[in-house]
Amino acid sequence: MTEFELTDYDFIELNKLMKLLGLVGTGGEANQRIINEEVKVNDAIEIQKRKKLRPGDKVTFAGHTILIK
Repeated sequence: MTEFELTDYDFIELNKLMKLLGLVGTGGEANQRIINEEVKVNDAIEIQKRKKLRPGDKVTFAGHTILIK
């Protein structure tokens, strides 16, 4: 499990997190993967590309798990 610590912000958008961590090559790819129901947030499929992730949220994608701190 990877931990991602929010600093200076209250949240990060799901598609931006995926791109920032290098889970996808582009923001467009992140959006497509989300639309294709390949991403889970807190163990539920997430289709909101700009879902606001806050401390305590857990993202699962392609064998990776990220905990927002």
